[in-house]
Amino acid sequence: MTLATASARTLNIGPIALDVPVVLAPMAGITNTAFRRLCREYGAGLYVSEMITSRALVERNETTMRLIRHHESETPRSIQLYGVDPHTISEAVRIIVAEDHADHIDLNFGCPVPKVTRKGGGAALPWKSSLFSQIVTQAVKAAGDVPLTIKMRKGIDPDHLTFLDAGRAAEDAGVSAIALHARTASEFYSGFADWNAIGELKQAVTSVPVLGNGDIWSADDAVRMMQQTDCDGVVVGRGCLGRPWLFGELAEAFGAESHPVDATLGFVADAFRRHAELLVEFFEDEDRGCRDVRKHVAWYFKGYPVGGDIRTGLATASSLAEIDELLGQLDHTAPYPGADAEGQRGRSGRPKRPALPDKWLESRELAASASEMMRGAEIENSGG
Repeated sequence: MTLATASARTLNIGPIALDVPVVLAPMAGITNTAFRRLCREYGAGLYVSEMITSRALVERNETTMRLIRHHESETPRSIQLYGVDPHTISEAVRIIVAEDHADHIDLNFGCPVPKVTRKGGGAALPWKSSLFSQIVTQAVKAAGDVPLTIKMRKGIDPDHLTFLDAGRAAEDAGVSAIALHARTASEFYSGFADWNAIGELKQAVTSVPVLGNGDIWSADDAVRMMQQTDCDGVVVGRGCLGRPWLFGELAEAFGAESHPVDATLGFVADAFRRHAELLVEFFEDEDRGCRDVRKHVAWYFKGYPVGGDIRTGLATASSLAEIDELLGQLDHTAPYPGADAEGQRGRSGRPKRPALPDKWLESRELAASASEMMRGAEIENSGG
């Protein structure tokens, strides 16, 4: 593995001082406590929870209350909130602050999935500029001394870009940082991220850090993004799927201490086993934890000499003992396979027309009929 290095870089998000300018992006079904702890064991940075629905938090949904819990080893603690109603989001922020659930709060304005955008949320919401400003302003006020940030996309599609207006509005509202996934909602995860847009946002927003997100598959990519765009930090999503040690490589690239990485098959097997163990602890259920780690099998062992029978076994195992037996059959000395293990991972798909509320694009202001619809439109389940 080649590894570009940069001069030592730190990042301040409000009062939070990070040793490296690196943030783990929220990913539904992925960035639970178990995965965050695993990534933290390899490197440094800020590790954000799965997307938490503000309404579910206010109503104290059992699953949501479990998802906002952090292990005692996690510091600083970070929670991402999703919502479409200023009052509900503000109430959720107040609960987090008053009950000391987190040291940092992020607001989701970047999710492109249809069940979110068709209700005016996620990447669709910044198009309604007044609503966006109300949400961010009231959330910042409710957060008080707890730093609040936003994560957004370029816009809905090439004809309806919002990132510069939204970035300036968020800066004026008092956020502590702004992260941009340099794709539109219509691009979903396809093609290539437009890093030039990150540079544009960095020039437009001057008083708070601007973070770049999109197509960071390696530490080399992170260094290049920061050099090319002059952004203040990077947000890593799909690039760490099956590669939690990427945060160790990022720490090394930015001049911080890190866990040694050799990426032999034995190293990868140990990481997979640790992930399964942490999931069992998180769910407090061995069968459920082992079922949850199944989705990670292909990502961990991409490019490695792992036979179909073992892959199938790992994707059906229901106990740690089964996983141990299967991992024991691997050649732990097998070296890192190079290009076969690198590059894109996770979902990509094709560009698609975003699902939006009726007549959403006709105006940047929220119509009364749409406002009524959105009051009851928040998705109920946290985690995406």
